[in-house]
Amino acid sequence: MSGDATRVVLSFPDGLSEWGRDQIDTDRYRNYLRRMIDEPRVGDEREEFVDIGCCGDSLDLTFRVEAVEGGSRAGESTTIELVERAGDVDGGWRVQSAAGPTE
Repeated sequence: MSGDATRVVLSFPDGLSEWGRDQIDTDRYRNYLRRMIDEPRVGDEREEFVDIGCCGDSLDLTFRVEAVEGGSRAGESTTIELVERAGDVDGGWRVQSAAGPTE
């Protein structure tokens, strides 16, 4: 299989906070992911930077390739779909994760 994939499904841990979800659910972040994954294969995992705002330092979030449809490369026309998978958010600054402080 060669050429650009039509769709790539990436999963992320469901322990990600609403703030984190707002950051990754933007066109600019999906464009960033499209450039970073290059040649996705089902099962591949990759840690990517997520901006968590003024409350701390960066968060590295693990994305996993769940499906690749069409070709073998992520190109400009490839749709990036994000879905949840069970898991906690580890590393980075926990204040913006679901496991962080509640006060």
